[in-house]
Amino acid sequence: MKTSRSVDQRRAGIIKWVNTHGYAQVELLAAQFSTSEVTIRKDLAALADQKKLIRQFGGAAPLSASQGETNVVNLPSSIKQNIGKLAASRIQQGSKIVLDCGSTIAALLPCLRDIPNLVVMTNALDAASQLTKSNNEPTILMTGGTWDPASRSFQGAMAEQLVSAYSFDMAFIGAAGIDVDRGTTTFNELTGLTRAMARAAHEVVVMATSNKLSNKMPNLELGWENISTLVTDNGISDEDKYLIEQQGVTVLVAAQNGE
Repeated sequence: MKTSRSVDQRRAGIIKWVNTHGYAQVELLAAQFSTSEVTIRKDLAALADQKKLIRQFGGAAPLSASQGETNVVNLPSSIKQNIGKLAASRIQQGSKIVLDCGSTIAALLPCLRDIPNLVVMTNALDAASQLTKSNNEPTILMTGGTWDPASRSFQGAMAEQLVSAYSFDMAFIGAAGIDVDRGTTTFNELTGLTRAMARAAHEVVVMATSNKLSNKMPNLELGWENISTLVTDNGISDEDKYLIEQQGVTVLVAAQNGE
């Protein structure tokens, strides 16, 4: 049985981690502190109530973040922005795409404004809302399903069925962790919708920062055989890049300056 001291120690560690690294996803914190995502969400809710951090889309940010910017869709890091730009460069006018939820996928959204005649399906409510503000507003489809307040997205069997009824040119999917030998991984077992998105698309593009390679997650989400392209940053090592490419995956590395 965990004592209140161990809970306090973990929460103090979470505060220190978030203050040092900035926005952190629930999955990453669960792996970092060797506990479940449910426990981390309870920790973040308690710490937010105590005004020790800011609860945000799928995770938390330090108090130094602007109080007026509580939605991570509006707060992509420069690294994620570069990944978003590089991923968007592969989208052609008139494409039909499906978007997963997550902060790295959110960095793709501003880049879609310049691409006309898109059809975009997403399970993320914030993503759909932002897309409606585009000058080239795409045709937007929502998955429906069961609302998950932690990720601000729809999940579940109904969402999977709707996604499976469509055919997409490209699926853009995030990753809680990356296993060089296996593929993308996650701490939980809610992999059904991600897999449905991958099956429904001609090309599957995983967008993930290179630090996800150090996240050790137990559950396989997408095997490399189901992934066409990995878009990441230049923190990936040459060895890891080579090993992933040997799995038949194209690895695109976003430069620091975004070019």
